[in-house]
Amino acid sequence: MGHDVVVLFEHPEWQKPLWAALEKRGVAYGAIDLKRAAFDPEALPGARLYFNQASPSAYVRGNTRAVPLALSLMRSLEAGGARVLNGSRAFLLELSKSAQAAMLAGLGIAHPRSLAFNDAEVAIERWGGGWPALVKPEQGGSGARMFLLHSPEELIRLLREQPSLWLPDNLLLLQEYFPVEAGKGIVRMEFVGGKLLYAMRVVSHGAFNLCPSEACNPEAGGDSHCALPGAAPAKPVEFYPFPEVPAEAVADGERIMAAGGLDVGGIEYLEAADGRRIFYDVNANSNLRGPIGEAFGFDPFDRVVDYLLAERARL
Repeated sequence: MGHDVVVLFEHPEWQKPLWAALEKRGVAYGAIDLKRAAFDPEALPGARLYFNQASPSAYVRGNTRAVPLALSLMRSLEAGGARVLNGSRAFLLELSKSAQAAMLAGLGIAHPRSLAFNDAEVAIERWGGGWPALVKPEQGGSGARMFLLHSPEELIRLLREQPSLWLPDNLLLLQEYFPVEAGKGIVRMEFVGGKLLYAMRVVSHGAFNLCPSEACNPEAGGDSHCALPGAAPAKPVEFYPFPEVPAEAVADGERIMAAGGLDVGGIEYLEAADGRRIFYDVNANSNLRGPIGEAFGFDPFDRVVDYLLAERARL
């Protein structure tokens, strides 16, 4: 195809800053829209470097078919000898909150107790105490379909009244709940090429959708391109540069990136009341936030293009 890199994507608004950075640098790039696509596995690959930007949350936008196609396409590309950044291994990890918990346990990194289930009564029996707890999709993304529950009865009632919560894969997760100091929020670290790009504090004001893309959480509030059903938070989600991120947290993030096979990613942790850092989310589709990068003195999408070009030069 004559492309330096081909990007796999599903959400066009998320991609605009990357397209602009690629075009500014004169990079010959291609794009495959995973919402409506087809591929011949025997005719792949058409380029040597691909960059996966698919998201597990595609189903909340009516694009459920994008995820299995992305995974099959990446496997075929890899079998054909292409280099796929955030490829099938990383994407499988992002599709499974339970796999993330298992990986964090193997690394000895503090994380919430988690229980994957396909039957609420069995889950309640296995979970025992430990309420309140979060229930979320095994295939998470963008904070979709997350609920804070205070009793087993709430879980039974929720799933009886909203059976669509079992979609897309009929697998849910109960997860230990850690309250956080409202004014401090959580910390999200962004990595490119396995190394820290920047860290930021995220103050949610009760929202679960902490997507850092300005298309989803605009700087001054306003319309979102990935608004989720449910009550809106009292205030817009706030993002602040966090240059003081502890070196130990960065080192744990680097270990997670390496163990998960992630090339570009966002990793989130919270600070528990007992002082522990609790890592709870691993994102292979990292939506960078321009104003945060600018606060550190650079355009984060330029850094991604630097990385893409360096990886292409190695092939």
